Amino acid sequence: MSQPPTLAVRRRSLFGAAAAAAGVAALADPLASAASAAPGKPHPGSLPRDLVRAFAEPGTGTAAGFRWWWPHGLVDPREVAREVDQVADAGFGILEVADVTHSLRARDIEIDLERHGWGSPSWVAGVKAALERGAKRDVRIDITVGPSWPAAVPTITPDDDAACTELAHGRADVAAGSSYDGPVPEPAVPAASAATRRELVAVQAFRDLGTVKAVTTLDRSSLVDLTDQVRDGRLTWTPPADGAWTVLSYWRRGSAQEPEAGPHTNPRSWVVDHFSAAGSDAVVELWQDRVLDKEMRRLLAEAGGYLFEDSLEIETDATIWTPRMLAEFRERAGYDLLPHLPAVVEAHEKYLFAFTDAVATTRVRDDFNQVLSDLYRDHHLLPLQRFARSLGLGLRVQPYGLETDTVEHAALLDVPETESLGFKNLDDYRVMAGGRDMAGHTLLSCEAACYFGAAYNTTWDRALQTLNSIFAAGVNSAVLHGFAYADAPGVTWPGFAAFSPYYDGAVGYGEAWGPRTPQWRHVPDVAAYLARTQLVLQTGVPKYDVVFLRQKGWTSTGIGAPWATNDGIPLGWTHSFATPALLDLPLATVRGGVLAPDGPAYKAVVVGPDQFRGQERTIAVATARRLLELGRAGLPVVLRGDWTTAEPVGLPQDGETAEVRRLVAELAALPTTRAAATDADIPLALAALGVVRDVEHERSTVAHVRRVVGDTDLYYLANAKHAENRRLVRVTQDVWLTSTRGDAVPYLLDAWTGTITPLAAHERQGRRVRVRVDLLPGQSTVVALGAPHPGDRTPAVVASTGDVRRDDRGLLLRAATPGRHTATLAGGRQVATAVARVHEPVVPARWELVVEDWQPGRTATETVRPLRRAELTTLVPWSRVPGLEDVSGVGRYRTVVELDRSWGPEDGALLELGEVNDTFRVTVNGRALPPCDVLDTTVDLGHTLRAGRNVVEVEVASTLINRLRTVTPEVYGVAARQDYGLVGPVRLVPYVERKLTT
Repeated sequence: MSQPPTLAVRRRSLFGAAAAAAGVAALADPLASAASAAPGKPHPGSLPRDLVRAFAEPGTGTAAGFRWWWPHGLVDPREVAREVDQVADAGFGILEVADVTHSLRARDIEIDLERHGWGSPSWVAGVKAALERGAKRDVRIDITVGPSWPAAVPTITPDDDAACTELAHGRADVAAGSSYDGPVPEPAVPAASAATRRELVAVQAFRDLGTVKAVTTLDRSSLVDLTDQVRDGRLTWTPPADGAWTVLSYWRRGSAQEPEAGPHTNPRSWVVDHFSAAGSDAVVELWQDRVLDKEMRRLLAEAGGYLFEDSLEIETDATIWTPRMLAEFRERAGYDLLPHLPAVVEAHEKYLFAFTDAVATTRVRDDFNQVLSDLYRDHHLLPLQRFARSLGLGLRVQPYGLETDTVEHAALLDVPETESLGFKNLDDYRVMAGGRDMAGHTLLSCEAACYFGAAYNTTWDRALQTLNSIFAAGVNSAVLHGFAYADAPGVTWPGFAAFSPYYDGAVGYGEAWGPRTPQWRHVPDVAAYLARTQLVLQTGVPKYDVVFLRQKGWTSTGIGAPWATNDGIPLGWTHSFATPALLDLPLATVRGGVLAPDGPAYKAVVVGPDQFRGQERTIAVATARRLLELGRAGLPVVLRGDWTTAEPVGLPQDGETAEVRRLVAELAALPTTRAAATDADIPLALAALGVVRDVEHERSTVAHVRRVVGDTDLYYLANAKHAENRRLVRVTQDVWLTSTRGDAVPYLLDAWTGTITPLAAHERQGRRVRVRVDLLPGQSTVVALGAPHPGDRTPAVVASTGDVRRDDRGLLLRAATPGRHTATLAGGRQVATAVARVHEPVVPARWELVVEDWQPGRTATETVRPLRRAELTTLVPWSRVPGLEDVSGVGRYRTVVELDRSWGPEDGALLELGEVNDTFRVTVNGRALPPCDVLDTTVDLGHTLRAGRNVVEVEVASTLINRLRTVTPEVYGVAARQDYGLVGPVRLVPYVERKLTT
């Protein structure tokens, strides 16, 4: 099959700004365009008007945002308002107020927490200032539910029932023929000094069958309950004569966990119990007593967005517990936990005991984790969500960190959040996207672009490779890590930064974005790109090919769907994940053989083994029954592996095993069910069921998201990194996209410039449209398939010897070489044009370089910028230019290009910049070009050049690390010096553009 020319990524080399702007106008109002255009002129078709207008001029509604790190409540309302303005002026739309002070602890800097702690009057005044200015600037202000994370309050002590609770075990070994006479065994894990109260929950004895690798095997049938035999804290007991025994005591006590990097308040805050109503009540009561007044409620309603809680980092060296655990477990799991308690006992995050029945041991642990998951949902997430909504807010949470059902929790939250630092690969994001999509919600947020040791050295090419990749996995709202409040006591230039220096004085993680960093000069370009990309990814409804039903909704594990990751995505398949709870949501209906047709529209469900429990084929009775209902309604089901010996999830109760196997057998017998013995058989099973993917291409690292709004299809395509340590290469290939409309035509949406242009080069086969993508590592593009204009008769170009594009003049062919050039139109007709000459490439001989050298001023927050000048005949990093070795800042390169008189209106040129570090902008003859994709250093100059003298300027901004290596060597001296500036090689590559007469 002949191939059309490259379409998607060389945006500025394919489509002129003026032509694209005309395309946007026509798309926004096709009838007005038809009335104003000359007769016979072709017109682009119709995309949703709201999308087109917002894409051209993105507002803050879909903009990215920042973690906004405060030094507790030591903030000036005037500076708070100024920082809201800085973020808004740069094009961002979210600020999350977060009390994060690791760097202050690293420097032993103390702040008067009585006056300036979290929730203090100064903190409240700062929040009000943020909300008031946010309302004026249309910047959403989010607020953490408490000081740092996890949720904590200063109104309790570790001994209170509302405080985080643990179960500590004690152990005494009794040799064969011996007796035990002494105090009840003390906890193996000592209590924190702040936890002064404890309660004995139970004392048990089990026959001890030996210890292997620190795990003791117990005979579950030998259980002796000794709780009632305890007298005044002592136990006297003689075991049966046969064998050694182990006496276990269980003590409930407070864990005395403080929020991260505390203290943040005076008195200290303690983490609340996330599994009881008392814990969430304590959080709500604190807000009502200390934060909320009439003015705060009004401001929250005007500018507030979400209450936010970071990941579920419940840290204890014993077993996570809650006061009503035994009663809750009995009610929710259906049996008594006490006889099985040793199976869930932990010390230092390690299980210490197991029963002879290994399967029963793991099943009890699964039931325990599920009960914890349900308690977290019912007693923490849902109450906080109700409270947030009572204030006119939503709840945004990172609901992971324990072995809980993150998928279900992602479905109930207003906004579930992920994180690029902690997640192992893209399937971790897809796990949470599955909950969002089946709930019919829109946003999946991400704590994004955070890297270890990256303070003041994070480049936007690195950040964008991360962001573009996670966008392909379902994320559509980035909260960047982060923006730091300007100042704090004892800090050094360039001001307060939450995480740098880190505890040990090392370079911290995350970047402190803002006017203190040179790249901020160009950040509005990046912000607009992110706002447009997120607009696309928040428009309409996502559509997938396959959903994987898994027993556990754990995330941040890196465990996904091996076939999809290794063989499905590389060929164009899309997939998501569900846990049983999602099958009970309103969207979980089947129509036309599709699950959730009004939502993610899964064409098939794959039921596989439990990847977290030794590939066991387990399924709950209720889940098997629900799957059978969906299968009978026509949903294609693939059973991965041998399910004839299926087992119930958790510890089986009477009759459950037989019932599960009966239901699975009926499911397997349905005509819409196929078996796949191995992962390699999954595509065969899908093919047998008639399931085909929406997107098809040769094996590559291209990943995509399809979203549908009305009869328009939006495709986000990225050369994506499955994990941060993956290396990518450029991908140039054909991609077949499925359209909702039978007559849809493709449009290119340039998220860097906001232009929308019809694609001339494409091919249609039924509802499939072929376009060609050319994606550099980490780069993305957006293609829309929408309605053509009724009067548009311009044919598609299916093959050509040069790049072909469309504008209001018709088809234009761009030739890089002289000679005869042809284009083959849909239907087979061929058109041609002859190009007599194309100018030779030009390599600039000299460059003038002027650099703003960013240095400390008189205060920790003041920056001075003396100018450094250099004349260059060879482009090299600043570190190799005398006098610029340790300079950070903004550099402006200027060169003069002389073109002979033969340069005419048909001539244009690409500017190949080669290596550029970091962000950059280009100006030609005093005219600023549209924003430049940081990942693509080839810039289309269009027809801006002219015969004679031309001035080309390239402005490049750096990170701050090279200067900080000399200013604060005790922290940043260990960092490697970065290459800065325009390194090249640079050349101008001319082309000729001709109209094709059709």
